Amino acid sequence: MQLLKFTNWVSVLFLGIAFLYFYGNLSAPSPPQSMAEDSSKSIYDFTVKDIRGNDVSLSEYNGKALLIVNVASKCGLTQTNYKELNVLYEKYKSQGFEILAFPCNQFAGQEPGSNEEIQEVVCTMFKAEFPIFDKIEVNGKNAAPLYKFLKSQKGGIFGDGIKWNFTKFLVNKEGKVVERYAPTTSPLKIEKDIQKLLESS
Repeated sequence: MQLLKFTNWVSVLFLGIAFLYFYGNLSAPSPPQSMAEDSSKSIYDFTVKDIRGNDVSLSEYNGKALLIVNVASKCGLTQTNYKELNVLYEKYKSQGFEILAFPCNQFAGQEPGSNEEIQEVVCTMFKAEFPIFDKIEVNGKNAAPLYKFLKSQKGGIFGDGIKWNFTKFLVNKEGKVVERYAPTTSPLKIEKDIQKLLESS
């Protein structure tokens, strides 16, 4: 009997709180400021450094479809990813497609070189012609603001953090992230998605 009374009392309490929440002075909490800001941003709001240390406003890419990738020179995925990224770039760069590559050494130390060394390897060994940017961090408190934004727009499986080298973000012509692909996703498997963005007005 005592248990029944207690259960009834708890039920009444919860009903009262619910009533106050929906009809009283208690209002639903507003989303954190940063989330509200992120939803209105695009990648064009960011400035990054190229591999020579020069500032580059990503607004320069306004109106283009972009694939943003964190790259590494000594990863098991390096050869195939650079090879296929080169194929995509050669095929679609004249149609308004760009690949933006950001070297990162946070995954098993597989991008240990200086910017100069990275550029040498990327250009000579992998023949990449798409833009390579300054080496950055993509996770943790020192993560580049661009990558904080990318992750906030498209979270990953088991959390938003970048899991490994060659995670890929597809960005539309308005600077909004439309898709995120795992490191193991072959660049050529993204081709149809790229074509759709390029065909959109």
